[in-house]
Amino acid sequence: MPPNLVSKRCAGACIPALWAAGCCSSSSWGLLWTGQRRRQRPPRKKGTVVVAETQTTSRGRLGRTWLSKPGNLYCSVVLYPSQDELPFVSPLAGVALVRTIRRTRRLDPALKWPNDVMLDGKKVAGILVESAVSGDQVKHAVLGIGVNVGLTPEELKELPVAATSLNAETGGETPRDEFLARLLHEVDGLYLRLKRGISPLAEWRGMLHTLGQQVEITGPDGPLSGLAEKVDEQGNLILRLEDGRRVLLTSGDVTLRQAETTATS
Repeated sequence: MPPNLVSKRCAGACIPALWAAGCCSSSSWGLLWTGQRRRQRPPRKKGTVVVAETQTTSRGRLGRTWLSKPGNLYCSVVLYPSQDELPFVSPLAGVALVRTIRRTRRLDPALKWPNDVMLDGKKVAGILVESAVSGDQVKHAVLGIGVNVGLTPEELKELPVAATSLNAETGGETPRDEFLARLLHEVDGLYLRLKRGISPLAEWRGMLHTLGQQVEITGPDGPLSGLAEKVDEQGNLILRLEDGRRVLLTSGDVTLRQAETTATS
């Protein structure tokens, strides 16, 4: 993938990408370029993009590992949102991924709360946002995105969760450079809209297939079961328990009871 493809497509938040053929993780490189990991380096401009061909210590939410074989897509974007904007970085990434998959591969993905992209109940992409906050100031946020592009049916069977890849779904090759350019174009536009006070939540809600489903959620307070009723204005899930009580959840692993398919990230 050419290192200047970002600048060709993104005129707002994004600037030319940094290409790492193999590294610990694109998120770690993103943190490096913010100056967090090497204090002597000045912070990079907002929108710096790090793309990795492989990752040796890739991770998802709650520190879980993410299979990072060559032929897929792993990237991180360095952003500097305000504290009010920070909760919307993950939802806007979800919207950007769904738009990109629909427009480039003619597939119809949906989102599973809080940060998984699904195709027919199988995970095809994941999102992770890592941030540093001091008081009421966000020092930086690194938006990490992993997309299963080229995993074969045999490799997919080795995964601990139901997953798929773009190539497996379409039966053809996905041009990763074009896919990445479109994805960053979508992220860029949505982030600039967020900076103007336009939230992505309305579109994000419409893409969530978790809502209205009976689910089991494992979180910091243990497992909970009930109806995924709605999300609030910050993207938190409101779960109506079987006894009628409502619980607000900011994170968790979701299992749809009907499909009995678990999404982890």
